Amino acid sequence: MKRRSKTKFTQIHVSIPVRLLEDFDEQLGYTQSRSKLISTLIKSYLEGEDTSWGGFTERQLIAILMEKFKPFSPERLMLESLLQILAK
Repeated sequence: MKRRSKTKFTQIHVSIPVRLLEDFDEQLGYTQSRSKLISTLIKSYLEGEDTSWGGFTERQLIAILMEKFKPFSPERLMLESLLQILAK
C-alpha cells in the first residue's frame, strides 16, 4: 500500500531573471529541494516573518546579502571573495 501525503501540491509558473535562478541553484546543497525552499520562503512571508534564516546555508545567506549591493561595489566584491573562500 502506497503512503499518501495529505498535502496537495500544485505546479506554478513564475518569471524571474535567469541569473537569479542560476545563483539560487548554485547555492542549493545537493540534498536541498528548490521547491521546498521556495515554499518555506512563501510561508514565512505569509506569516509576516522577514525570513527564516535557519533554512539557509552560509553560501545562500551571502548570496542574499550580495543582492543588496551594486555589482562591483566594494561590499559586493568582499562578499564574492567570501563565497569563493567557502567554496573551497
